[in-house]
Amino acid sequence: MFFREIDRELKLSLSIPQYAEELFELTNKNRDFLKQWLPWLDNVREISDTKEFIESQLLRFQKAEALHITIFYRERISGVLGYNQIERVNNIGHIGYWLGQEYNGKGIMTKSVRELIEIGHKYYSLHRFDIRCAVENSRSRAIPERLGFKNEGTIRQAEKVYDNYFDHVVYGLLKSNSLYND
Repeated sequence: MFFREIDRELKLSLSIPQYAEELFELTNKNRDFLKQWLPWLDNVREISDTKEFIESQLLRFQKAEALHITIFYRERISGVLGYNQIERVNNIGHIGYWLGQEYNGKGIMTKSVRELIEIGHKYYSLHRFDIRCAVENSRSRAIPERLGFKNEGTIRQAEKVYDNYFDHVVYGLLKSNSLYND
């Protein structure tokens, strides 16, 4: 298991089943906040749902298909991020993330995504990083914009979240344009 300390308050860890209870509690507490952008919340009703998800992500991690990371802020789980998909043929990492509402505005996710990009360079030899955000989700869009990703366009009605279809802005960062190029 890896564990990375970003600073005194912020740490990242490979998600493991032992985190399921606290992660579920954070998800449940932030259900209304997260539901505006994330379509999977109705499938997470019990701690066992979170535990099963983490276990499935560990299997994908073992095959180098994905990487699910738990974010700790001041020793509490504050959210998650990772590579929802790692395209090995093209060396592309598709990044996803969310934070509990009370952790927004503290720079947590910007620092965490920056660290995730470094992990992608060092351990997966990724060439490209993709982030897709709903056009209306200004907080989520601010992360790639702060980190130097390029706005590469909009995909219309790219995601159905409950009864709404959202257009996605596609952000891309190439290894040669990132903070960690060789």
